[in-house]
Amino acid sequence: YCFSRYRALRRPTHEVRIGTIGIGAANPIRLQSMTTSDTLNVDATVRQCINLAEVGCEIIRITAPTKAAAAALRDISQKFRAAGFTQPLVADIHFIPAAAMEAVEHVEKVRINPGNYADKKRPNSLDYTDAEYATALQHLYDTATPLILRAKALGRALRIGTNHGSLSDRIVNRYGDSPLGMVESALEFIHVCESHGFRDIVLSMKSSNPKVMIAAYRLAAVKMAELGMDYPLHLGVTEAGEGQDGRIKSAIGIGALLQDGLGDTLRVSLTEDPWYEVPVAADLARRAEKLWATAAEGALESATHDSLDPFRYQRRVISSGFSLNDGDGGTINDESPPRVIVPATSPLSAPDAIIREIKETHSRQKKDVRVEGLLLRVENPADLAALPQLISALGDEVMSFFLEFPPAIQLADISTFGWHSLWSQLEKDTNSTLMLIRRFTPADGEELRAWLRFVEDKSFFAIDANAATIDTLAPVLHEDCKSGVCFTLTTPDAGRHALGSYRALAETLKKHGLTSPLWIRNTEANAIDASVSDDFPSRLLEASMLSGALFCDGLGDLISIETAPTAAKSLTLAYDILQGARMRISKTEYVACPSCGRTLFDIQSTTQKIKTRTGHLKGVTIAVMGCIVNGPGEMADADFGYVGGAPGKINLYVRRECVKFGIAQDEAVDRLIDLIKEHGKWVEPDETGSAEEKR
Repeated sequence: YCFSRYRALRRPTHEVRIGTIGIGAANPIRLQSMTTSDTLNVDATVRQCINLAEVGCEIIRITAPTKAAAAALRDISQKFRAAGFTQPLVADIHFIPAAAMEAVEHVEKVRINPGNYADKKRPNSLDYTDAEYATALQHLYDTATPLILRAKALGRALRIGTNHGSLSDRIVNRYGDSPLGMVESALEFIHVCESHGFRDIVLSMKSSNPKVMIAAYRLAAVKMAELGMDYPLHLGVTEAGEGQDGRIKSAIGIGALLQDGLGDTLRVSLTEDPWYEVPVAADLARRAEKLWATAAEGALESATHDSLDPFRYQRRVISSGFSLNDGDGGTINDESPPRVIVPATSPLSAPDAIIREIKETHSRQKKDVRVEGLLLRVENPADLAALPQLISALGDEVMSFFLEFPPAIQLADISTFGWHSLWSQLEKDTNSTLMLIRRFTPADGEELRAWLRFVEDKSFFAIDANAATIDTLAPVLHEDCKSGVCFTLTTPDAGRHALGSYRALAETLKKHGLTSPLWIRNTEANAIDASVSDDFPSRLLEASMLSGALFCDGLGDLISIETAPTAAKSLTLAYDILQGARMRISKTEYVACPSCGRTLFDIQSTTQKIKTRTGHLKGVTIAVMGCIVNGPGEMADADFGYVGGAPGKINLYVRRECVKFGIAQDEAVDRLIDLIKEHGKWVEPDETGSAEEKR
């Protein structure tokens, strides 16, 4: 699906022109967003288009849910152009081919969702015979052809945008509600386009689940390559939500693909005013283009592949895990959730400051969001004298202490410290464990051997080394490793991004039969762009791109965010990335749409109201959808859904099933709470409040 999983080499495509700009080929990544106003309110929609253009949005999408709304695009386009703006406009079409035929007359591109453009729902039919399937394909051809021919005549482009939440019954019947179904749905539409010689097409494969979205785009790239197709890709995680969670989820899915060289245009879908989406999209695009430029400048390597299945999530197998005594049984293995390691922002020589920061951090969190390992950097062997005080003060709150030694400190430099008395204290007085960490190079074989023999079974050891080093030092590991070991990487390989370097490390560990845990560290050295060192929102995206992509690959058993300004931000971000990648659930999960002209209520205020009432329900997933376009499908992973059914009316769902119709909006949140209680998912909030309320 990509040239290399170790380097960000851009996937080649042909250029698709959309008005004044090009997508794909050598063009930069194009930034998109979507208006949220009622399309029939022409002036309000024009104002939103202008606001988006002024913050750097290059392509602006507008919903056209009816033929009348599609007709309004003419006046919107004329007024937008009269204001001096040239950004192309896109009509978003669902269900009504006549609206698409009207819209194509007025805008530069039309977005079609194959799942609800031509196919009709057959809720009572579970099977399609081959003859029925062929008839449905012919209906698709007949329905899509007029739009394709008109787009070709006018020089318009089409986006074939499949959504995991709105695949047709026919596709689900044959291919499942799956990434493969998403790809096949798009390919059917492409074949109709190509039968008419039309190739001005962009594809998207969106889902609210980053793992599903990543797999679908990768599979689309493979299928297109097999068929000799090179269409550009529009990236996005749909219904990502708002705030930090929405940005994390988007950066995980979009960032993973950009680092693989996939993606030519993107939208970050946030449940916020649309102009807040554009800077986030720009940040992701900037990082990708930096990676692509760096990879293009390097010497070309032969295509590389690792043994992971990129189309199906499976966590890396660990058969030699260890226990951190973190209060949950502590065993690190491929069935336990990844553990969160938090770096102290003060040096080890200032134990009082460290103790104060960690206690303050824990006081602000729910009991199940905690520092499971505290990372302490040893700058001088004399700093170790502070350890007994730290362990005594924090031993009831922090179960594991990670001591990182720089390569300049040799084992002989610390051998005079009273290690055996410290280990005895740990065993006798606390439940804490000790992890020693050091970076190694291929020339450090004897030093590694000495460290491994030193720790023996008294503590654990983290080996900071790249794939080439492990290749050289594997015999030492097999001969002398008698304690719990994990592997990590604080600096990427030359010519590879950090994501590729971790992938290469995991592949090398597998080659040598080393099945110890893998610790993902987000460091300055691992950053794609460390120039924004004081910008935490940008660091959030950076950490999500690396850690989230690795988790979606099935790699990673511990995580630390070492670029956050405080321990509290490091802790919260690590847990939120784990939740965004669906690796560890520590709070309520929300699937919330970004709003558009179809939305039947104020999505932002309603989402906040629901989060205030339900933010303490750990492990419960709630979908908040403005309309039914993608709602029932994207709610497949949600326990409960709150969906706009008509103006002022709300429908409530349990998974895909609508169980309450036409509830008055002013009482719908209360009825949602009642529904959660009826299904045994409700617990009363504790007196400290939810993590969401604290934020």
